[in-house]
Amino acid sequence: MTMKNENEEIYERTVEPILDVHEKPKASEWLLLSSQHLFAMFGATVLVPFLTKLPVSAALIASGLGTLLYILITKGKIPAYLGSSFAFITPIIVGLKSHSLGEMLMALFMSGLMYVIIGLIIKIVGTNWLLKLLPPVVVGPVIMVIGLGLAPVAVNMAMYTNSAKMTGYNGKYIIVASITLLTVIIFSVIAKGFLSIIPVLMGIIVGYISAVIAGIVDFSGIQKAKWLQLPDVHVPFVSYTPSFDWMLIMIMVPIVFVTVSEHIGHQVVINKIVGRNFFKDPGLHRSLIGDGVSTMLASIIGGPPSTTYGENIGVLAITRIYSVWVIGGAAVLALILGFVGKFTALVSSIPTPVMGGVSILLFGIIASSGLRMLVESKVDFGDKRNLVIASVILVLGIGKAHLDFTVGQINLNIEGMALAALSGILLNAFLPASKTHEDY
Repeated sequence: MTMKNENEEIYERTVEPILDVHEKPKASEWLLLSSQHLFAMFGATVLVPFLTKLPVSAALIASGLGTLLYILITKGKIPAYLGSSFAFITPIIVGLKSHSLGEMLMALFMSGLMYVIIGLIIKIVGTNWLLKLLPPVVVGPVIMVIGLGLAPVAVNMAMYTNSAKMTGYNGKYIIVASITLLTVIIFSVIAKGFLSIIPVLMGIIVGYISAVIAGIVDFSGIQKAKWLQLPDVHVPFVSYTPSFDWMLIMIMVPIVFVTVSEHIGHQVVINKIVGRNFFKDPGLHRSLIGDGVSTMLASIIGGPPSTTYGENIGVLAITRIYSVWVIGGAAVLALILGFVGKFTALVSSIPTPVMGGVSILLFGIIASSGLRMLVESKVDFGDKRNLVIASVILVLGIGKAHLDFTVGQINLNIEGMALAALSGILLNAFLPASKTHEDY
C-alpha cells in the first residue's frame, strides 16, 4: 500500500454523486438504498460468527451499533460501514480452545483500545511513522497469511461432517459446497451492477436451497425460535467474567497493526471515490478511533472485532450514493435483525458445506489481496531484504509457528499469524537497506 502524506494528497471528484455525504435520501427510497448496504455486508459479517461460534445476533448488533458510533465519532463525514473482521478469525478459534470466553473478549477489547491509541498518536505526530513500520513488504505477506491460514477451515467444512476432526467424508457436502462456490464465482465474474457486489449473499442463498434439496438442513431451531426475542449477546459478569490474559493480548496486538494498515487502504479508496480528503477532515485519527471504539463495543457484547468493509465501498462506487444517512439506515436494519429470532435461527441453520463453499473463495481473495498489494506497490523481490522479510512471514504464518516463554509469573505463547506479523515488523525495522539487487 502506498499513500502520500495526508496533507499532500488532493482528491478530485471524477463523477458527480447522486447523493452527497450529508444529503438525506427521499423517504420512499431510503429503505431500498440502505438495504443494498445491508446485503453487501451480510454474507461476510455472519460468516465470522459462524466460524468462531460467537452469536450471530451479537455480530449483527455490534455491526449496527459500531457503524453508528463510527459515524458519530467521524462527525458524520465518512460514509463507511463496519462489519466483522476476518483477520481475527484464527486467533479467536485457537484462543477459545484453551482460554475462557472472558479472557478472549477482553483480549479483543484491548485490540480495539490499541486502535484508539494508534489514532491518538497519529493525531499528534501524523502517519509517516506507521507507514515506515508497516510497508507493503510486511503488510502484503501478512494479509496472505490471514487468507492461507484459514484455507484448511474452508476445505474441511466443504468436505467433512465433522470438519474440526476431519472425519465423515461426505459426498453431499462436496456437491453443496461446489454449487455454492460456483454461484459465488458466477456472480463475482459475470454479474453486472449491484448483483456483482453481493456474490457472497447469492452464493449463500443458492447453496442453502441446494442443501435443503440434499436434505442436510435442520429446521428445528427455526421452528422453535420466536419472531421477536432478546438477542443472544454476552453480558459482562452475567454470561462471562472479564479477565485479562497477556498471552492472548500479545497475539492480538500485531494483528491490529495489520488491520490498521488495511483500514488506511480503505480510506484511500473512499477518498478517491467520494472526492474528499478524509485524512484531513475529519482526520484519519477519528476514523481509526471510531473503528477501535466499535471493536471495544463488539467485544463487550460477545461480537467479533469490526473493520471497514470493502464490499460497501464497492456499493458507494457503483451507486454514486455517498450519504451517511443511507449507511446509518443500513446500521439500523442490522440492529433490528439482531432482535428477529427467526432470522438468526435461519442463519444458524445454514449447513457447514454452504459456508465452506463461500469461504474457499473468500479466504482465497484475502490471500490474493495481499499479493495484489505487493504487485501494486511494486515491491522489488530482486532486493534480498524484501525477499527475506516476505519469506519469513509466509513460512512462520502458514506453518503456524509458535514461541513459548515466561516473563515473571506470566507465560506467553505467540503463535501463527501474530508471530509472523511481529517477525516481519522487526525484520523491516532492523535489517539494513540492500545495496545491490542481485537475484539468488
